[in-house]
Amino acid sequence: MMKQEYLADKCRYENGMEYERCGRSGVLLPKVSLGFWHNFGSVDPYERSREITHYAFDHGITHFDLANNYGPVYGSAEETMGRLMDDDFRPYRDELFISTKAGYDMWPGPYGNWGSRKYLMASLDQSLRRMHLDYVDLFYSHRFDPSTPMEETLQALVDIVRAGKALYVGISNWPLEPMRFAHQYLKERDVPLLIYQGRLNMLDRKPQEEGILDFCAREGIGFIAFSPLAQGLLTDRYLNGIPKDSRMSKGIFLKEDMLTPQLLEQLRGYQTEAEQQGRSLAEMALRWVLQQQAVTSVLVGASSVAQLEKNLKCL
Repeated sequence: MMKQEYLADKCRYENGMEYERCGRSGVLLPKVSLGFWHNFGSVDPYERSREITHYAFDHGITHFDLANNYGPVYGSAEETMGRLMDDDFRPYRDELFISTKAGYDMWPGPYGNWGSRKYLMASLDQSLRRMHLDYVDLFYSHRFDPSTPMEETLQALVDIVRAGKALYVGISNWPLEPMRFAHQYLKERDVPLLIYQGRLNMLDRKPQEEGILDFCAREGIGFIAFSPLAQGLLTDRYLNGIPKDSRMSKGIFLKEDMLTPQLLEQLRGYQTEAEQQGRSLAEMALRWVLQQQAVTSVLVGASSVAQLEKNLKCL
């Protein structure tokens, strides 16, 4: 059976998406970006991945965010992206802003983790092969490595850009002081730090509390928030208990003991606040993140077109 040819909506930039400048760069990112952390692996139906990405792009979502070990299994989200490029998105490559990362465990042995030059270089080469791309728009150091000299990690990022394998670089999950060093090091080598990716939501405000958002605003660095809905806690999903098919019931990223009486009371308070605004809890939570200083975009996951459609109502 032949796949139906995908033709992007001619009105895709008139369907309500808003774009925000990323720090002091020339890059505009959609306020809502699509994350491939879950739902795009080899365990997930490929046709559903097609439907979600088609809907996203047709509604102005131009930024797809991946990492080397997204799946499951590791690498399979990037392989899905490669199939999507071949089947649907090759004619639209220059309208897409595709990112990937390396920093967490990817393959066994001493060279498949953390922040060495060898790992970052090898991982990006693998990522490009899986995604059937010549380059990515953005490559991240996925986490700070306290055992590798920062100069080694950062020079690898510089050389990746100079080799034409990435147009921009970012960092994710780095503490503030190493981030200051990274910003200065990259700036001095004419490969500016484009963006910081961090966890930010109404329940977890560490980037605010630790001064990262202040630093981004002051230095002209973009910020993109992952887990803006706290893995689904900031939706109506858990207000009346733990659904059997929920992420928390599976206990992989959310544990049942996290839903304490105190947290449930807090969530129900947020729900009341959202109702007073005439919004869903998820809409209010996404809008809250987007309203914070220095925030360029929020990364949302989606297990269905309907879920993504609901999330876009935050605009």
